[in-house]
Amino acid sequence: MSFEIKNLIISNNLDGYILPKNDNYFTEYSKTNNLKSITNFSGSVGFAIFLRKKKYLFVDGRYTIQAEKQSGTKFEICEIPYVWPKNVLEKKIKIGFDPNLFTWETLIKYFGSDYKLIPLNFKFKSKEKSSNVFPFYEIKSDIAGETTKQKINKLIKIMIKRKIDYIYVSAGENICWLLNIRGKDLPNSPVANCKLVLTKQRKIYFFSKKNKINNIKLSLKKLKIFFLEENNILRCLNDLRRGNFCIDSKTCSIFEESLINYKFKITERDDPIYNLKSLKNKTEITNMIKAHIEDGAALTKFLYWVKNNKIYNLTEQKIEKKLESFRKKNVNYLYPSFDTIAGSGPNGAIIHYRSDRFSNRNLKYKDLLLLDSGGQYKWGTTDVTRTICFSKVSSGIKDIFTRVLKGHIAVAQSNIKKEVNGHNIDKIARKSLNSVGLDYRHGTGHGVGAFLNVHEGPQGISKNNFVKLKEGMIVSNEPGFYKKNHFGIRIENLVFIKKIKSKLVFQNLTMAPIDKDLINYKMLNKEEKKYLFKYHFDVYKNISPYLNNNERRWLAGLI
Repeated sequence: MSFEIKNLIISNNLDGYILPKNDNYFTEYSKTNNLKSITNFSGSVGFAIFLRKKKYLFVDGRYTIQAEKQSGTKFEICEIPYVWPKNVLEKKIKIGFDPNLFTWETLIKYFGSDYKLIPLNFKFKSKEKSSNVFPFYEIKSDIAGETTKQKINKLIKIMIKRKIDYIYVSAGENICWLLNIRGKDLPNSPVANCKLVLTKQRKIYFFSKKNKINNIKLSLKKLKIFFLEENNILRCLNDLRRGNFCIDSKTCSIFEESLINYKFKITERDDPIYNLKSLKNKTEITNMIKAHIEDGAALTKFLYWVKNNKIYNLTEQKIEKKLESFRKKNVNYLYPSFDTIAGSGPNGAIIHYRSDRFSNRNLKYKDLLLLDSGGQYKWGTTDVTRTICFSKVSSGIKDIFTRVLKGHIAVAQSNIKKEVNGHNIDKIARKSLNSVGLDYRHGTGHGVGAFLNVHEGPQGISKNNFVKLKEGMIVSNEPGFYKKNHFGIRIENLVFIKKIKSKLVFQNLTMAPIDKDLINYKMLNKEEKKYLFKYHFDVYKNISPYLNNNERRWLAGLI
C-alpha cells in the first residue's frame, strides 16, 4: 500500500497524502483499518501523513509509546494535541485526501487554512476478507426505557425549536439509540453501520445494506420509513424540498456535506441525539447496575484466582483468556466491550496496550499487572481497570498508587453542582499526583453508552471537556500513572450521576475490589478511608451472593 500512496502522490502532482484510521462511518473501532495495514499502528485513534521523502504518524498521549514501538522505525511520531500537521509541514504545500473519510471539522483542526487540500476518491486494495453481513435486531422499549416514537418526538421538538427542516444522522450509534435497534458491524459494540435523514414531518430515509433490515421491518412498520441502499443519500436529497439541514460535524463526511450543501442550507452542525442519548433513563440505569454486578462478580472471581495462583506459568494472553472465561459463565454476557488490556511490568506503561505474539510477557512476581477490560451484557456496557501486585512492592510504588487512589476518590466525591463540568473535576483528579510533579497523559474519564459504545460523548472528565454534567450521565473515573519501561497504574470505575434531593452525586456502577496490598494507608485521610471501607462493603453486599465460600471470605477480608 505504501507503493500505492507513492504513486498516488506522484500521479496527482501532490506534495503529500493524509490517511486516517477511520472508515466512512467514523467509528472508533472499525473492521477495516488501512492505517494499521500500512503503518503497523493498531491504536484506535491516529492518522498518517505521507510526503515524498518523509512520513509522519500522529497519535494522542495514550498511544505515543505504542506508536514508537510499532511504527517508530519508519514514521516520525507526533503527539497531538501538542503537535499538529500545521506545526511540522511547510505552508502552501498540496495535500491529497479522501473526502469520504474526513469531515471539515477534522481537516480545519489539522491544517487550518495554510494548505491546498485536494480531494481524491481512491480505494486501497484491502487485504482483509469481506466480512459477514450482520442483520439489525430490535430491543424492546421495556429494555430501552422509551419507545422509538417517544424518542423521535423529542427530536422533532428540538428541530421545530431550532427551525430545522431535516436532520442527517450519520453516527450509527445515534440511530441505534433513536430506533431502539442494534447490530454487530463493529468488533466490540452492538452498533450497526447505517445513516438516516429525518424530516420535520417524521418521514425517515434509512440507509444501510438491504440484506440487514429484514429483522427490524416489523418493529418499525408504524413509522413513515423508507429503506434505501447505503451511500444512496443523493436519491433521498432529490426527493426533498429545499430547507434547513442539521448535520453532525463529527461524522458527516466532506463528500456528504457537499451533496447536502448543493441544494439545502446547513444551519446546524451538532446532532442533538448525542445529548439526548447521554441522559440515561431509569430503565437504562437499572440495566447498567445489573450488568455491573454480574461483571463485578466475574472480575472478583478472577482477582481471587490470580492473587492466589502461582503465576510463573502465566502470560498476558493467558490472563486475557482466563478473565474472559469467567465472564462467559454468565448467560447475559455477550462479548468484550473492547480488547482487554493486560499489561505486565513495562507493558503496563503503554496506556492502551494490546498484547500480541511478539509482546506477550510472562507474569513476574515483582511486576505490577494493569488489567483494563469490559463486557457487553444484556443490556449494559462495562469498563473497569484494576492494578494488581503479586509480592510486596516498594514504598515508592505504594505512594504513587495511593496518590492515584486519592485522585480516584476525589472524583467519586466531587461536588458536581459546584464543579459543573469534567474540566474542573479533572483538576481534582490530578491534584495529589501534581503536588509531587507527576501526571498522566490521558483524560480522567469518558462517557459510556447503555449497551452501546464503551466510549461515548459529549460528556467526559478531561482538560478540554466543558460539557455540563447532568443527572443520568455515565462516565468513567480513571486516573493513573505510567513510568516508561517500568510499570503502569490505573484505577477505573464507571459512575452515574444521581440526584439526591437537590444534590448531584456520582454513584459507583463498578463493583470490584481495589488491591489493598498497593495502598499506603498513612497517606489517606479519614474521609478517604471511610470512602474505601464503604466502597468495599457495597462490593461485598452486591456480589457476594455470586461467589463461593473461599472467594467470599477473601473479599470480606478486604473490607
